[in-house]
Amino acid sequence: MKKQKDMLKTLTGIVTLVFFTMVLQAQNKAINGIVKDQLGHPIAMVSIVLQSPQKSEIKTVSNEKGQFTFKITTSGPHILAINSIAYVPYQYTILNTEDSIRITLTPVNHQLKEVKIISNKPTIERKIDKVVFNVENSIAASGGTVWDALTKAPGVQTGFEESISLNGKSVLVYVDNKILRLSGEDLSNYLKSLPSDNISKMELIANPSSKYDAEGGAIINIISKKSITQGLNVNLNSAYNQSKYGSYNWGSNFNYRKNKVNIYGSYNYSDSKKNYSDDEYIIYDNVNDYALWVNAKRGYRKRQTSNYKLGVDYSISDNQVLGILFTGFNSNFLRDNNVITNIFNDHKLSIDSTLKTHNKADGPTNRYSFNFNYKIKLDTLGQSLNFDFDFAPYKNKGNQAISNITLLPDGTQAPDLFNVNTISKQKINIWSGKVDYSYAFNKTWSFDAGLKYSSIETNNSFAYFNLVTGSPILDLSKSDNFNYTENTFAQYLTLNGQINKFNIQAGLRGEYTMTNGHSITLDTSNVSKYFRLFPTVQIIYSIATDHDLNLAYSYRITRPDYWRLNPFKYYSSPYTYLEGNPALKPAYIQDIEIGYTYKQQNNITFFRIQTNGMFSNITVQDNVNKIFYDTQQNLNKSIETGFYLSVPVTAFKWWEMNYFVQGSYKQESSNYLQGSYNYHTLFIYLNTSQSFVINAKAGLKADISAWYSSPSIQGIFKLNRTNDISAGIRKNIFGNHGTIKLAVNDILYGNAYRVKVDYLNQHNGFVEKNDTRQISLSLTYKFGNIKLASARTRSTAAEDETKRARN
Repeated sequence: MKKQKDMLKTLTGIVTLVFFTMVLQAQNKAINGIVKDQLGHPIAMVSIVLQSPQKSEIKTVSNEKGQFTFKITTSGPHILAINSIAYVPYQYTILNTEDSIRITLTPVNHQLKEVKIISNKPTIERKIDKVVFNVENSIAASGGTVWDALTKAPGVQTGFEESISLNGKSVLVYVDNKILRLSGEDLSNYLKSLPSDNISKMELIANPSSKYDAEGGAIINIISKKSITQGLNVNLNSAYNQSKYGSYNWGSNFNYRKNKVNIYGSYNYSDSKKNYSDDEYIIYDNVNDYALWVNAKRGYRKRQTSNYKLGVDYSISDNQVLGILFTGFNSNFLRDNNVITNIFNDHKLSIDSTLKTHNKADGPTNRYSFNFNYKIKLDTLGQSLNFDFDFAPYKNKGNQAISNITLLPDGTQAPDLFNVNTISKQKINIWSGKVDYSYAFNKTWSFDAGLKYSSIETNNSFAYFNLVTGSPILDLSKSDNFNYTENTFAQYLTLNGQINKFNIQAGLRGEYTMTNGHSITLDTSNVSKYFRLFPTVQIIYSIATDHDLNLAYSYRITRPDYWRLNPFKYYSSPYTYLEGNPALKPAYIQDIEIGYTYKQQNNITFFRIQTNGMFSNITVQDNVNKIFYDTQQNLNKSIETGFYLSVPVTAFKWWEMNYFVQGSYKQESSNYLQGSYNYHTLFIYLNTSQSFVINAKAGLKADISAWYSSPSIQGIFKLNRTNDISAGIRKNIFGNHGTIKLAVNDILYGNAYRVKVDYLNQHNGFVEKNDTRQISLSLTYKFGNIKLASARTRSTAAEDETKRARN
């Protein structure tokens, strides 16, 4: 422990020393400046001349952000002159005491003909550090939910545990550059409540830099639609989805910007009802006893959800911005299932007995988030400080009623009854604060450093009532109170720069974590303290114009989700339940990749991902007492070696295609129960989207998307193939202010989970369908200063706005 504290102190000292060194170095003899127009927009490619007292001249041009720099080596006042055909000539005298200047140019007083610039972003864009999936350009991803849109993104897969992976890696989800601290069913329910029509794009970051939390193998950053124009802009959206049952959502978002103040917000409401079916078998096989249990579960999932947010950004000065943001999520769910279990004994074809179980659960979920942000730019070259403070309370309550009767072969009811009621409550408080510092050495090198502290407190209570006698009787042996705390202190350093043909991004993140899981009822605790360093490296070598080689390495951590740690038993019948494991430990991921990129679009990458201490849900069969339950367990390791290929093709101006292929050899091995396993399989994942412009003038467009996932493995589970084919058509209406879209998802109903287990004396499997085949009709309409919005979106100033996107 002393060694860890010494390492932590050393790392803190290094960050502090480098931080103040950079600040001191910022005070140099260079003259930094920025050129803007009268609306505050930066002006690029302006010719600038600096004349010394000795009449010697230095020439340069402003960059895309309107920035420029000169290094002065002589004393005395200097004359700076700017000439541009579109602006009035400008001249300025620079004194020795100045180190930065701000210049505003006046446009030449004559009218220019209006020039309309029309450009459409491709559905999928590949950038140096990420892949961008432009959801607003995908017809198949529109009209549904964000969860539905995820399945259309290249390389993204959703699993039967409501898990999300990107290129085979576990995922940490961000919303507008902020961590969404939800997981499992909580995360999927939240994403299923968000309309995809409110989403602009998804950033798929397979190799996050050290600036991001070390949690998760990859990051998906969901960016909401927004406007950065002056005045009021409003977007309205609504959609109706029809599967077995009808569902709908509607909402709006707005942005009002006036001078130094920007106010933005949104509200969305969804009412969904989804059919649910699960067919399961369990074989209880002993020496002198054989039984086959066949379960048919039929039911539905119903949920009403409200999402809303309100934020204000205030520009204190040209270099300082202060912001506050409030978000809310309120949901009520109802889960209703009827389960028929037919039991066949001794290999007989006739039913020995039948269990009829009714399981009903409902309850509210409330999640809020309060954010305070302050950002200051210390100079015009990129030196800045950013402060963020967050508080996120979360509450969840669930009431579950289970009743069961047993019918004998003659139709009579057996005397044993099962009638229980459980009440679970969960309360989570998350506090976090961080500071980020950025410094640019020159035009080719930059440095980032930061500190972060987060504190998570989770309180869980579970009460089990037996109702067989008619009156509720609390069963303390099956009830519990469980508290979990997690405190993490993190520091990071990153360096970005260019040496000849090499672009380099290298970083190091250190995280010290303390956790404590305490069962009050059982009076047991699981305490853990650990410090880890997480290095990341990414190198891009430019072979020639449009030809790049890429090398990336990362070491990251995956911590158990809160629901995996919760030890409560969640019963679905008298003989089946699931429970968490408070003794779970984190898993560690090493990833190395080497690839080739052509024109920053076409890419092939070879990778090797090794996960040590991976955790997964596992099944346990008690073949004597006929008990079957699902729990969590740390397993040994998972190794996946393979490649992924990304190719966009524009066959014609009216036909755009995108292809993504991932192929790998996957191996998982571990000791488990009284034995061990060593599974391996070849895996392939294919994803394509095809977009067609039917009539450009009418704004009529169609697209088709499809993906296929071959059989795979996860711990002791063997997963069957899944697939999806979706299509849609879109038409601009109301003078291009509105859009109407019709989409059909999972046409062949191939996105069903088929899983089986054959390990030691465990033989079971299931087929689960979640009503993914549906037809959606959606309508969006926007009004406000749309012309300015388009112009501003294309300007280079939008880059900085994206980094602090709030809405």
